[in-house]
Amino acid sequence: MEIKVTRAAKTGTRPKDADLGFGTAFTDHMFVMDYSVDKGWHDPRIEPYANFEMSPAAMVLHYGQAIFEGLKAYKTQDNKIQLFRARDNFKRMNRSARGLCIPEIDIDLVMDSLKQLVKLEEKWIPETLGTSLYIRPTIIATDPFLGVRSSFTFKFYIILCSVGAYYAEGFNPIKIWVSKDHVRAVRGGVGEFKTAGNYAASLNAGEKAKKEG
Repeated sequence: MEIKVTRAAKTGTRPKDADLGFGTAFTDHMFVMDYSVDKGWHDPRIEPYANFEMSPAAMVLHYGQAIFEGLKAYKTQDNKIQLFRARDNFKRMNRSARGLCIPEIDIDLVMDSLKQLVKLEEKWIPETLGTSLYIRPTIIATDPFLGVRSSFTFKFYIILCSVGAYYAEGFNPIKIWVSKDHVRAVRGGVGEFKTAGNYAASLNAGEKAKKEG
């Protein structure tokens, strides 16, 4: 499939590397494609980063049918762009898709799309040691339907952001608190899949850890 590219009329500026946190400095463009039962995955495109419009009844909002991945792009000392095992991330995404009743993606297509997107956003790749361009591929269920079944329509998208260290402590050791009361994954559950609900399940324990210092 041909990947349509629509460039943003106005572009932003990457924060200074020393000011980078995690997950807030989004780039100018994103990759998007849609799924329907009659067309399969279709209309792959790179377009300006923008909000989505969806129904308040979209199934992802009610039943959590969503999966995602996280990977990074880096600049080498000779100014080349490197991805780390991106194909393996998309293989894992397809494994999550099978577990959550989501149609699998064409890995060759999304790899080509990702490379085009990262190249277009090259100025957003920081170059200081410990920084990178974070890549978030995501699939969400979009049917406007209140009922427990798999959605018939989905949206796949990739957004990018310039990042520094994930924790405020940087790359220094951090203290952890282990909870025996909150369980994120159980035998036979969805713990082996990278789905949104797994992360919501960890929030309560995380908040208690903060209170414990």
